[in-house]
Amino acid sequence: MDPEPSSEPPSTTTQPEAGRPLPQVSFYSIEYPGYVSPTSVPTAIRNVGGQAKLDRAFKRTAQKSDTLLELSLRPENPFAHPIPGDVVGANNLLLKVVKRKRKRSAENSDAPPIGEYTAEVVGVMSKTARFRSMVDYQFFPNPDDPITKLRMAMNNMDVNFLSTYTIPAESSKAAAQPSSTTTDKDIDMNLDPQLLTDSEMAKARTSQPQSALRLFPPPLFSRQTIPQGYNFKANTASMETTVVDEQTGQERKRMINRMRWKGYGPACIMFSDAQVPDRPPQAVEEGRSEVNENILKKIEALFQERPVWTRMSLFNQFSAAEARDILNSKLLLPLCCYVFQDGPWRDTLVRFSYDPRKTPSSRFYQRLYFRNANHPILRPSVTTRRHDRMSSLEHSRGQDKEAERRNSHIFDGQTLTKETAAFQLCDITDPMLKEMIEDPDALRETCDVSRPPLCLTLTVLRISQERDGWYTSHAFEQIKTVLRHKFFSLLEGHPATDDECRALLASSEGSLKTSITQRSTKLRAGKHNMAKGALRPEDAAAMRLRATLDRNLKSFSSQR
Repeated sequence: MDPEPSSEPPSTTTQPEAGRPLPQVSFYSIEYPGYVSPTSVPTAIRNVGGQAKLDRAFKRTAQKSDTLLELSLRPENPFAHPIPGDVVGANNLLLKVVKRKRKRSAENSDAPPIGEYTAEVVGVMSKTARFRSMVDYQFFPNPDDPITKLRMAMNNMDVNFLSTYTIPAESSKAAAQPSSTTTDKDIDMNLDPQLLTDSEMAKARTSQPQSALRLFPPPLFSRQTIPQGYNFKANTASMETTVVDEQTGQERKRMINRMRWKGYGPACIMFSDAQVPDRPPQAVEEGRSEVNENILKKIEALFQERPVWTRMSLFNQFSAAEARDILNSKLLLPLCCYVFQDGPWRDTLVRFSYDPRKTPSSRFYQRLYFRNANHPILRPSVTTRRHDRMSSLEHSRGQDKEAERRNSHIFDGQTLTKETAAFQLCDITDPMLKEMIEDPDALRETCDVSRPPLCLTLTVLRISQERDGWYTSHAFEQIKTVLRHKFFSLLEGHPATDDECRALLASSEGSLKTSITQRSTKLRAGKHNMAKGALRPEDAAAMRLRATLDRNLKSFSSQR
């Protein structure tokens, strides 16, 4: 329908100009689910947590936990469930609308006043706090209950009440008892109360039972408004078994985890332990029938030839497929050997019943390890790994890689087969180092540490024995110095000569003695990592810097 013509002049409105830039002033808004008058603004701010909470929630760098708001319609009642709210992003404009009224004209005094409206954009709103969740059921506990009084006292920090509070005795009353003995069988409690008359309603109130369970709301409420379907199922690894009581002979059912870890680890001892294991653990022995007998016999034969191996040197005696089977099996190695957790033979595989601390010839099986700061801890890309796999299919290169793998545990001072320095002394074939290792003047008289130390001097001696084994501290430090220099020289691309090593020993003679003294006074028996010959902090920092520069130089050269 067309509007009827009006004799009143149209109201004038101000149209915003096209292309006018928006103000840069930012505002934040709160969608408060209730009526807010100018006088109740402080109450509304208090109900959402206070001004400080709002400042943290609307901060640009606010964390996820800070943007979670709660609206308490009854903040004085700690048992009332608040309404959860969130701060979300928005792209709204804040308009300032002004209405001006003009007086009635003298000619037409009965007409309503003419209004004039002006709208102006005063800022943008990038964030809005809103409460879209449903209000949960509210529970009002009995105010005279001791738990209710305790909670209110905690909320009000009533020290006098808290200091005198005592736990009330449990009541022996039933969980639910009727408030009155008057009952009416004709009243259906499932009817809507509005359908009952006043007399029937009064009878229903008197006959309704009262609960004595004293159920209180939880101290914290969940923010999940919709229950999740958990779809509970039985654990597939659980199975029912029958257990017989040894004392009574009674059978009973119990649930066990059939995928539980069996404990197929090798037997481990400390360097200070007096006895060495002579057989594998019971759990390992029970799984002997599950292993490959051919590989097991080959491993046992290798341990008869050489009683102590590192994992790499032992794996190098097998083909790649056999080494993979040994690595995947949890029983093959624990059936043949035990492991030292510390000491000169740390992390080596030792034949059962063989004690390297009692045989001087076992000094050749001691292990030296250096951290390689030049080795970048970078995982190769998928393309690089695929390229390596394709290259390994070539027959000639496959033979070279297999030969390199078989000799990766040997150090000859001229070739570098790996970037980690972990060698046994018997696998070092460098002439200068071999002469130092076989020097009979570099040995101790004993390597037995089973007896407790009697004084500080014996304690220092014991610590050096745990670290150096059958060698004297000075001789062992010299061996490590030469091996470290030759190994890292190969990493840099040039083999070190024997003259360089002798000059290095002569120049570092004083520092070697100082390091031995400091090490003996600082270390505690059984609480150090003797197998790691770490560099000094300044040397390690220089090594890392040099490695980074080398990698950057290689990357720059490849890009050019």
